[in-house]
Amino acid sequence: MNEADGPAVLLPGFAGAELPGWLEQRLADGLAGVCIFGSNITSRGQLRELTDRIRAANPAAIIAIDEEGGDVTRLFHDTGSPFPGNAVLGRIDDERLTERVARTVGEELRGVGVNLDFAPVADVNSNPMNPVIGVRSFGADAAATARHTAAWVRGLQSTGVAGSVKHFPGHGDTAQDSHLALPVVDLPLEALRRRELLPFRAAIDTGVRTVMTSHILLPQVDGSGPATFSERILTSLLREELAFDGVIVTDALDMAGASGTSGLAAAAARAISGGADLLCLGSETPEALLGEVESALAATRDRRLAEAAARVQALGTELAVAAAPSASGAASEAAFPLEPTIAAFDVRAGTVVPGGARIVVLETEANIAVGAAPWGPAAAGADVIALRAGDRLPSAGPLILVGRDNHRHEWARGVISTAREARPGSVAVDMGWPSEDRAFADVATFGASRHAGDALLRWLEERSS
Repeated sequence: MNEADGPAVLLPGFAGAELPGWLEQRLADGLAGVCIFGSNITSRGQLRELTDRIRAANPAAIIAIDEEGGDVTRLFHDTGSPFPGNAVLGRIDDERLTERVARTVGEELRGVGVNLDFAPVADVNSNPMNPVIGVRSFGADAAATARHTAAWVRGLQSTGVAGSVKHFPGHGDTAQDSHLALPVVDLPLEALRRRELLPFRAAIDTGVRTVMTSHILLPQVDGSGPATFSERILTSLLREELAFDGVIVTDALDMAGASGTSGLAAAAARAISGGADLLCLGSETPEALLGEVESALAATRDRRLAEAAARVQALGTELAVAAAPSASGAASEAAFPLEPTIAAFDVRAGTVVPGGARIVVLETEANIAVGAAPWGPAAAGADVIALRAGDRLPSAGPLILVGRDNHRHEWARGVISTAREARPGSVAVDMGWPSEDRAFADVATFGASRHAGDALLRWLEERSS
């Protein structure tokens, strides 16, 4: 191990649309790369200039982003994603379409100089109360999720952009968000093998370049701490049993599930010891904090650090050739047909759309992964009334009430119940993952991307009485 090994495994974020001088110097000195977030992007041209500058400082830099092709979007954070999203793709169940969406995402990313996409989500969304996965998942069926995960990997990596299947060993059966807490998945290993691990195995068999860890506790597998820090999970299970020989990358270590009790520097050291290679630090990592992390890694004298650095450097060198920026983002704003998305809607029998009904958007707080990207009918350009907790319903007439995960928000449930009683003919639309009984979803779209918003508006127009 040498002092250069510490920076060579770190992937920080930064504030603003310009590369800070101190970070540029760190890249020149061997920093692994950077993670791009929506706050770093003002336009395609600006992003390409930014990634060119990163690559000039370090030609083998890993330039990563969370672009899942649905509700979680960074490249389209100002407009909403033009893609259907995973849950919609899972319901359409056309692997060729899934592969085409992923290939288009890869072409978009390569055009702006990004070479690692933290996608696809391979979590089986078996818990409808899940606050952070939901429509980011291909579905609740493990075998179908595995097929579409593999198709997404094929499509993305065909463009030269590396994929990162997440969140190992499976974040689908949780009722907490690891950004805010340490979720617990209290399942035995055999149960994980039958369900959670199937999509990861499919992605590995397809040749996915990286696997992202999850900050969840699995007490029946390793109760000592989050999976991100677990040698039992990362080495014995992922490396040995699933035979993954690529780069293991952590989910952002500034999340409460990883560093909420220990701090970022200690979390980084634990992740390396547990078997991780590339440490994603978070959206905005100040220079002083990055220095603390580097010092903590150097102080551990962990022999794994050199192994991790070598694996990350090899990936960066390979991607410098395989995913060199293309001349243009020719796939920009690529259109996908609305008809298959509309056909994937779950519509309660007998639902009638009243003519002249106003669209009311229930503005519940989005989870941190999704952020503030425009969504649904507003992203699609519709004239909507935004309603927040405590606001009063419009004074008269039936309403189209559009929310996300309506059943998980008490005030949204109350608004829908009140509207059904006081505004006969009102229709509830859930653009998130609905409850199993669909009690607050006369229409469930299973996604809230701009594309899904366009599909909803088309459906409303066609069904309006």
